Amino acid sequence: MAQIYREGLDKQTHKILSNFVETKTLINNLKFEKERNNMTLPTDKKERKNTPIYSGVLMYFPKALAEVARLSFMSNEQHNPGTAMHWDRTKSTDELDALVRHLMEAGTIDIDGARHSTKVAWRALANLEKELENE
Repeated sequence: MAQIYREGLDKQTHKILSNFVETKTLINNLKFEKERNNMTLPTDKKERKNTPIYSGVLMYFPKALAEVARLSFMSNEQHNPGTAMHWDRTKSTDELDALVRHLMEAGTIDIDGARHSTKVAWRALANLEKELENE
């Protein structure tokens, strides 16, 4: 009888924990969507012309940005399998330490098949995004 009760408790605990994790993921996704929707792009016509995202970033670095996008997808599948693409900021918060670790191995491939240089770029973007958010 005690064994059955313990198994039942384990199943119940597992269900509660699963629901908690799903809820936490949903909350993180909602926070991310809110942050993404609150992007601060210039509204002034002249300022917009001085922020050439397409011609000044995407067209300068198309291959590098595609590689960073692939890394984002790969990392999302690793850390948040089966969920919509989102940056789960609870997973890693040491952007500069991680950036330097990957920088020390720039020019080589990490064990997961991604370039260390791609991870440097991702961490640099993550750090810059956080700096800009905190202004």
